[in-house]
Amino acid sequence: MFIDQFSRQNGAQLSIGADQASDFAKTVSNDFNPIHDPGNRRFCVPGDLLFALAVERYGLAQSMQFHFSGLVSADTILIFPFEQCDKFQILDGRGKEYLHVSLGGERVAFSDGVEALVRAYVRFSGQNFPHILVPLMTEQNVMINAQRPLIIYQSMSLQLDQLNLNNPTLKLSQTTLKIDGKRGDAHLHFDVLDGATLIGRGVKHLILSGLRPFEQGAVDIMVSDYLGWQSEHSYL
Repeated sequence: MFIDQFSRQNGAQLSIGADQASDFAKTVSNDFNPIHDPGNRRFCVPGDLLFALAVERYGLAQSMQFHFSGLVSADTILIFPFEQCDKFQILDGRGKEYLHVSLGGERVAFSDGVEALVRAYVRFSGQNFPHILVPLMTEQNVMINAQRPLIIYQSMSLQLDQLNLNNPTLKLSQTTLKIDGKRGDAHLHFDVLDGATLIGRGVKHLILSGLRPFEQGAVDIMVSDYLGWQSEHSYL
């Protein structure tokens, strides 16, 4: 499976190297968040990679909720339980939780159609900055720290009406950004379509940290740099 190259697995244990995590972010998600660069001192594994690995192992369910409770450092040994249960946690060897997963309804094993949905979702995530978040920040007259940008993936939920997938795509349906001091809570709602048919809905929750008054010049530089990094890479 395409996702296997982005982790090292040994039974229930799994680890992700910095280069593997960064390659996934850049070549699959088209995500150039600096915290996924191997040399960044705040480096963490993309939440989208953990989502993809969980779907690969446990299958796709009609109802799915993923809540991220900790940032995964490079080479952390994660334990993915063998049991096919409706609720479970992804922990490290010391019992620290990084991800809580809830599954409901019917479930199907990983397949070409499921892979297509996973790819569509993580590529949707790659559009978060700048295409979705910059207009939200502009409306609220705030911006992230240009020198130390920090956008954290907090949670996502997905509800599907059917699991027989052919050509799934995602379409943004609604966005909100609530400001509380230097923190922003962004909710990105999306529709899941197969061809022209609406087959599900979902929402992604992001936390924006270190907010400050909006400066058009600084935002323009961030956007230009980000789009430049994207142009240097291609999708897998």
